[in-house]
Amino acid sequence: MERKNLWAPWRIKYVQGLSDSSDCFICHANANPQDDDKNTVLWRTDRSIVILNRFPYNNGHLLIAPLRHIPDLEQADDEELLELIKLVRESKKALSATIKPHGFNVGMNLGRCAGAGLPGHLHIHIVPRWDGDTNFMNVCSDTDIISQSLIELLEQLKQISKEHNLPCL
Repeated sequence: MERKNLWAPWRIKYVQGLSDSSDCFICHANANPQDDDKNTVLWRTDRSIVILNRFPYNNGHLLIAPLRHIPDLEQADDEELLELIKLVRESKKALSATIKPHGFNVGMNLGRCAGAGLPGHLHIHIVPRWDGDTNFMNVCSDTDIISQSLIELLEQLKQISKEHNLPCL
């Protein structure tokens, strides 16, 4: 039987970066607001940042994080926690208006063994889902199909945010 390969060359930066725990892309994005488009930052608030995941599980996969570099919920204060949850709500609104998913997965991976690619900086994942989006590609070959560029989606989300006055905290 002939073996076929599916190539995902954009993932090599992620794979190679797993061992480099000193570089926090969230802190980097926070420190460089002039590069928000390059860093796929959607929103900033006084306490938080919302970024498109560069290695998404699905189109529109967002990361919502406190600005402070903290590893776990215990270090977050009440204002940070409240703002993070409000940003989940606002992100859901923006994604619903932009790409119209049928549902969402929202969650956190706390610690490397729990799947955290960046265990030192607390963040929440919001992943849009569509009926039937789990198909043979990820079942057979652990491959995700992303149907839109990050830059195109970022621009659409920014436009929807302006039209709907999001984030409304």
